[in-house]
Amino acid sequence: MRNNRNSLPERRWFLGLAIVGLVGAAVFIVVMILTSDSSLICPTEPIYGEMPKAQARVQEDYNPTTIQLKAILHYATSRIVPQQSLAEIKISFDVLKSMGRPCNFLVFGLGHDSLMWASLNPGGTTLFLEEDPKWVQTVLKDAPSLRAHTVRYRTRLRDADQLLLSSRSEPTCGPAGAHLRDNVECELALHNLPDQVYETEWDLVMIDAPRGYFPDAPGRMAAVYSVAVMARGRKGSGVTHVFLHDVDRRVEKVYAEEFLCRKYLVRGVGRLWHFQIPPSNDSHTSQSFC
Repeated sequence: MRNNRNSLPERRWFLGLAIVGLVGAAVFIVVMILTSDSSLICPTEPIYGEMPKAQARVQEDYNPTTIQLKAILHYATSRIVPQQSLAEIKISFDVLKSMGRPCNFLVFGLGHDSLMWASLNPGGTTLFLEEDPKWVQTVLKDAPSLRAHTVRYRTRLRDADQLLLSSRSEPTCGPAGAHLRDNVECELALHNLPDQVYETEWDLVMIDAPRGYFPDAPGRMAAVYSVAVMARGRKGSGVTHVFLHDVDRRVEKVYAEEFLCRKYLVRGVGRLWHFQIPPSNDSHTSQSFC
């Protein structure tokens, strides 16, 4: 008994030392990120193969310390990990790392990986769209710095096949008349999103929600369609990087091939597909998205 009592202070001392070491390691990692890698930020074309001086020194123009430190501490002390695998996450990470300025990053779904996505886009705009208002409150309670909006979906997974057929005959769904804001005729169009979503040109979009694994779930049909419309309507230069998760499911795969297009698929790992969708210049004559 005495030996056990004597060992208790030692255990507490070791626990305290471990916590201090964890915090110190987190700070060290963040400092290394800030001082050695300034590339975690959307692409600016180099001139004649050389990086402009302003871009080379972009690290001095923003300070990602806070959000990245919060993310490191959060995941280092939590048993809950993101649903995507490391290989899947790395696809998005590699795209973000190749960029040359803070990005506009739209994410369908708010969850355990949200702080990670925001921390990988320091200085940029990362916005989350979530179907469950209560879940938004739960997540933001622990991570109030995240930006999130609640979305109401009109679709149900059970109607996926019928919605696809009707979209081919509804003029406001087709490429020639495709638009989102106030488009009540096209059931696949997310017509009531916050103005910020419509007014921002998104460099990257992650589709990992809404729920799509039971008949009454909203399914991801409207998300896939609406992202395709956004990408095709891009006014600025460059492509829109679209990441679609759970492509092992039939509906995700069918809608991806209908609206995001196989010809724009550049990489796939596990259950994640990565598309690079260019702006469309022939929407007035095209009969299909692909």
